[in-house]
Amino acid sequence: MFYTLDIKDIIDILLTAIILFYFYKVMRETRSVRVFTGVLMFISFWIIISKILEMKLLGSILDQLISVGAIALIVLFQSEIRHFFYDLGTHDRMGRLFRLLRPARKKNGEFRHNREDIFPIVMACLNMSKQKVGALIIIQNDLPLGDFIQTGEIIDARISQRLIENIFFKNSPLHDGAMIVKEGRICAASCIMPTSHDLDIPKEFGLRHRAAKGTSNETDALCIVVSEETGNITAAYKNKFKMHVSSEELEEMLMKGEF
Repeated sequence: MFYTLDIKDIIDILLTAIILFYFYKVMRETRSVRVFTGVLMFISFWIIISKILEMKLLGSILDQLISVGAIALIVLFQSEIRHFFYDLGTHDRMGRLFRLLRPARKKNGEFRHNREDIFPIVMACLNMSKQKVGALIIIQNDLPLGDFIQTGEIIDARISQRLIENIFFKNSPLHDGAMIVKEGRICAASCIMPTSHDLDIPKEFGLRHRAAKGTSNETDALCIVVSEETGNITAAYKNKFKMHVSSEELEEMLMKGEF
């Protein structure tokens, strides 16, 4: 029996291949690629048995396993599925589409934050860098961080250099965790952020850097880290690190909300 391919079949195959390849990339980043490969092998076996060879008994058993397995896969890969749809929604082309629905930014360029709000953050980071005081500052952009804000202590205060330094002072009860800045105000401190387990993170980086990487992987926030060991300032944005950030670079990043 011969099958003829039309344009619809070709498009179907291409779209399936693209989706599977994209899922493979997501799984590879989270070290779940072997489980994903096993799932693909099982689905391929089910298609051969049920659809091509049309074995009724074994095919019916596999059909039941597939129907139940769909729910199991959602539970097993819930973080990867969430990451997949997040990347899909924040893709550059999709961003251009949904940007039309967002309120227009200020006319003075693409800047997201006022210089009056940025200067205290820059100065606080520089002072903490000199004194080797560890800090993790999360700057919210378009995606809301309400779930993470609720894990910390609500502050809702005007941004000030002294307040930032007091929050991350070593004996302060709020120095552990992240400080989240939203719309020119310090929303909360001591917030629990998602940590990354990527193997490409340098070994000298600690928990704050991993939290910054994890946050930048799941959100579009700009994450600023001050190392407690070296005093170096590192920025994380969209799952990328920028190390040894200078004061000028830090100011530019905070103005744009990205790098």
